[in-house]
Amino acid sequence: MRALRPTLIAVLFAGTMGLAGPALAQENGVGPVTKLPLPRYASLKTDRVNLREGPSKDHRTLWVFQRAGLPVEIIGEFETWRRIRDSEGTEGWVLHSLLSGRRTAIVNAGPDKDGAKAAVPLRSSPDDTSSDQARLQSGVIGNVKTCGGTWCRLVVTLPSKRDVDGYIRQNRLWGVYPNEKVE
Repeated sequence: MRALRPTLIAVLFAGTMGLAGPALAQENGVGPVTKLPLPRYASLKTDRVNLREGPSKDHRTLWVFQRAGLPVEIIGEFETWRRIRDSEGTEGWVLHSLLSGRRTAIVNAGPDKDGAKAAVPLRSSPDDTSSDQARLQSGVIGNVKTCGGTWCRLVVTLPSKRDVDGYIRQNRLWGVYPNEKVE
């Protein structure tokens, strides 16, 4: 079998990836369009956001997000489009105008000793011995106010429409990086 030239291999590879290859290009972890860090977290601005397979409205819609405030990770940029990943690992492209810089996070409760999803305590202070403000189930979304590397201050709106402000261990959240400091 004859070897393909490197340029042909690159074209074939880029062809199978759509525009993902060039659009994900970054210098020193900085997006080529915004010059902001890549990857970075953001959130959905509206209750209806189309996730597309490529960076244009001509590309097929893969999924429709229906939850404003949902945290997403921006992993690429191309003109007015951002390649994002959700908490389940699904990736695609959205218009930048449908994203917000507001930091939110999803509670990620691990299983308890019986294998059921355990509730995660939202504490009154960043200390395992402080009182519970609430117990949060997996999938609850909160507004990230601060993170110090181990604990994050989160504001969650309960089903009763009451806001609860407290602290949760950073490793129980998807929407902040390990050891990340958010101010």
